[in-house]
Amino acid sequence: MSEEQIPVSDFAKLADLNNLYAAYMEARKGKRWKYAVVKYEINALENLTFLHYMLTSKKYRLSPYNCFMVYEPKERLIMYNSFRDKIVQHSLCDNVLEPHLQKTFIFDNYASQKGKGTHFGLDRLKMFMRKYYRQYGADGWVLKCDVKKYFYSIDHGVLKSQLRRVIHDPDVLWLLDMIIDSTEGKGIPIGNHTSQWFAVLYLSGMDHFIKERLGIKYYGRYMDDFYLIHNDKDHLRYCLDEIRRYVEALGLELNQKTAIFPLKQGIDFLGFRTFMTDSGKVVQKIRRDSKNRIRRKLKKFRGLLDEGRIDFETILASYASWTGHAEHGNSHHLIRQTDELFYCLFSKELEGYHGKVNIDVTRWINREVREHEVQQ
Repeated sequence: MSEEQIPVSDFAKLADLNNLYAAYMEARKGKRWKYAVVKYEINALENLTFLHYMLTSKKYRLSPYNCFMVYEPKERLIMYNSFRDKIVQHSLCDNVLEPHLQKTFIFDNYASQKGKGTHFGLDRLKMFMRKYYRQYGADGWVLKCDVKKYFYSIDHGVLKSQLRRVIHDPDVLWLLDMIIDSTEGKGIPIGNHTSQWFAVLYLSGMDHFIKERLGIKYYGRYMDDFYLIHNDKDHLRYCLDEIRRYVEALGLELNQKTAIFPLKQGIDFLGFRTFMTDSGKVVQKIRRDSKNRIRRKLKKFRGLLDEGRIDFETILASYASWTGHAEHGNSHHLIRQTDELFYCLFSKELEGYHGKVNIDVTRWINREVREHEVQQ
């Protein structure tokens, strides 16, 4: 066998210097202003070469975690490790976890995968509702499920056994076990890049169980948030009992928000409430808590800007990201109302704006001109 035909092990791929450099470029995106990233970047090639040596010699160890709390949309403990560890996890995910795990997932598992995500999941829900209407009309039932403290409840032993069904390289498993066991007891850190893939994998068997054993055609999941649509309420009751048994075997528990309700009430999923009219039209509206959150956030940004703790470029990019998300649904009037608040708060900064962020601000800065023309 020629040298070109010798297969490269998964561990060799993640520890390859070129792949580590690509992972470094990914890990630093949006973070180049941070001290840890700047410090690493000064001697990037030397640091990456040393990291390659530490991995291949099995001397690599994880750095201690840093922790902080977030309170939106709910209170959560975020644990994150060093920039060096982020590079390793990016390479591990991009070169090993993604190619091996993704092919085992069902199509309607939406999180953390290229070409999918929240908008893909929302579009699939729209399509499901339209197909359901053509088959059954507007009457139907929804089982909406959510797992209680999902990331904090993942069992290390169960997760390791799931990974061993897909990944067989002992050196990769050595690294995976080190990352999984970096926290005591149950749970995986929300801030780890690998945790996203672990969380997608952990309920993947349930996805197949629901689709193939329970026979649910209209089903979608994003992490621990999932729904089932069916025309028979009794069948959904049976499905709920089976799903409870399945997740309990994984050490998980469904939370109090889990319920069966009429399809006409709509489904809260991925930040939108999606519902179907009697005529079969599918409408998606931003959830009320998301509306309130962006208003509170903009007012907080105004204070941070006045204190010099944030720049206007960051505020503009954040708001443009929210409007891009809101535009995915039927949110024209909501966006106009929120634009008015944004203009009132940041009119001085918007006038004559010429910034680095590639965002069209004319819908805000020309607002007064348009209103004056209408009044005339």
